[in-house]
Amino acid sequence: MAERKRLGDILKEANLVSEHQIEETLEMKKDGQKLGDALLERGLITEQQLIEVLEFQLGFPHVSLYRYPVDTSLLNIVSKEFATRNMVMPLKKEDNELTLAMNDPMDYYTIDDLEMATGLQILPVIAAKEEISLTINKYYNTSQNDERQLEDEDSDQAPAIKLMNQILQTGVQLKASDIHIDPQETKLQIRYRVDGLLHTERSVGKAMQSSLIARIKIMANLNITETRLPQDGRIKSNVNSVPVDLRISTLPTVFGEKIVIRILDLGSVLNRLSELGFNKVNFQRYMKMIEQPSGMVLLTGPTGSGKSSTLYASLNHLNTDDKNIITIEDPVEYQIEGINQVQFNHQTGLTFTKGLRSILRQDPDIVMVGEIRDSETAEIAVRASLTGHLVFSTLHTNSAIATIPRLIDMEIEPYLVVSSLSGIVAQRLVRRICRDCMTVKEPTEMETEQFEKRGLSIEEVYYGKGCRSCQQTGYRGRLAIQEVLVIDDEIRKMMMNHQSISQIREHVWRQGMIFLIDDGLLKVKKGWTTVEEVMRVALDD
Repeated sequence: MAERKRLGDILKEANLVSEHQIEETLEMKKDGQKLGDALLERGLITEQQLIEVLEFQLGFPHVSLYRYPVDTSLLNIVSKEFATRNMVMPLKKEDNELTLAMNDPMDYYTIDDLEMATGLQILPVIAAKEEISLTINKYYNTSQNDERQLEDEDSDQAPAIKLMNQILQTGVQLKASDIHIDPQETKLQIRYRVDGLLHTERSVGKAMQSSLIARIKIMANLNITETRLPQDGRIKSNVNSVPVDLRISTLPTVFGEKIVIRILDLGSVLNRLSELGFNKVNFQRYMKMIEQPSGMVLLTGPTGSGKSSTLYASLNHLNTDDKNIITIEDPVEYQIEGINQVQFNHQTGLTFTKGLRSILRQDPDIVMVGEIRDSETAEIAVRASLTGHLVFSTLHTNSAIATIPRLIDMEIEPYLVVSSLSGIVAQRLVRRICRDCMTVKEPTEMETEQFEKRGLSIEEVYYGKGCRSCQQTGYRGRLAIQEVLVIDDEIRKMMMNHQSISQIREHVWRQGMIFLIDDGLLKVKKGWTTVEEVMRVALDD
């Protein structure tokens, strides 16, 4: 048996963290949380560094589980519950030795427990947490004994319940934002949108289609017998002990109903404004804008550009006892304590317009309108901001400046738009380079050219080679790029004189506004993302 050392000492010896950082982390960590996990959470080390230290300092071998041939007969020796709780996966058994993939091979309690329970000697090997998680899901959920168990249960629903749980668990583990269940002629395809891109994870036999769809509809309180009209619902649930809110949308297609499940991870949304990735200049401009007592602040960008997260973070920042904050949303995505949230409802005739009128009689300080869709809503929102309210809302436009003509096209008097607008933020999400396989290279001609075009220079760029942590994509997680347009008196004058968008753009450029593409390229320089990602979401004006 290797000498039993403490992780903190090993990381200190490897000069990855200081004694002070370890002590600070031990004080801050949650009850029962392991030191390694707490250091990862604080971003003081990467999972790759942790694995390498354990591998080289203590001689634990490191395995990749993606292509590892797991012996499925061992699933009877180690229960799924034990494997999930302790983040371990049995791999193979030779004579009296059981090879066990562990996220923390220094978890001697788990090793001792398993040795007592199985009578085998445990040989720990290291694997990344996410890999173990996905492997547990993959093998325990499709193992033979599960199939038998499914057949034993009386109800026709049992396999569908189990399949639904697996689909959701995988979604939460992959940190997917949406799950697509697509009926095809001979099978049911299951796809996950991770970091903004869809990929197919598995397909299921056509025989499961009707019971799976019925199961989802029961959970979301939808009408099971209605298959010809689209329906919407929501499910509140705990998946892998994480509270999640699920939005369900059904759509009839030729091969049956397609279902999209939007996963709202309640833990991750209420970020602080400082965690949203604003660069310093934009952050100061935005804070000044939202801390004013009145005016209208608009967030723009396509669906899935993180507008809601920025809105909620802003409301959360302003959410104090002396403020009456009321929102009208369709639907209410995240419930925040201390904020009065009103759900827009077609059937009862509670439209945005009606809701907004009633809200203004409720003596609010801050009003949030989920989205400005028509000129009537726009008109009331503009007037509310002129009568001393701070109004937040969203619009679908490509850039901050393009929002101005869009409002005027909604038949609102230019002078009203001019007086009410405090500022506009355009936002996009780009994929973040995986920290574990980040590599430096010289910029290509195209990359250098993009930087020069914007008056910037670049010596080196970063990219992800692709590793196990990021499933060979080179990216892991996302971050926002923003442009913040502050409406000053000069812009107001230009708007009143009907000057063109290009003239306004020229003016704000001279004033030092950081456009989307500039913010993106600055984040490329910092090694957070790649030029391809920025070009994918930000149009070069």
